[in-house]
Amino acid sequence: MPLEAGLLDILACPACHAPLEEKDTELLCTAQECGLAYPVRDGIPVLLVDEARRPA
Repeated sequence: MPLEAGLLDILACPACHAPLEEKDTELLCTAQECGLAYPVRDGIPVLLVDEARRPA
């Protein structure tokens, strides 16, 4: 389920403050050195570093 229009414009990665992009059921940090993937559960982004998936 896509996020509300304009929501990605105001969200940022909590770890490095880079913009996020939506991919499937995650929000991906766009910073090369960070790259965390935050889950979206029931249409709500979970922007907690402890819940984020590290890049492979």
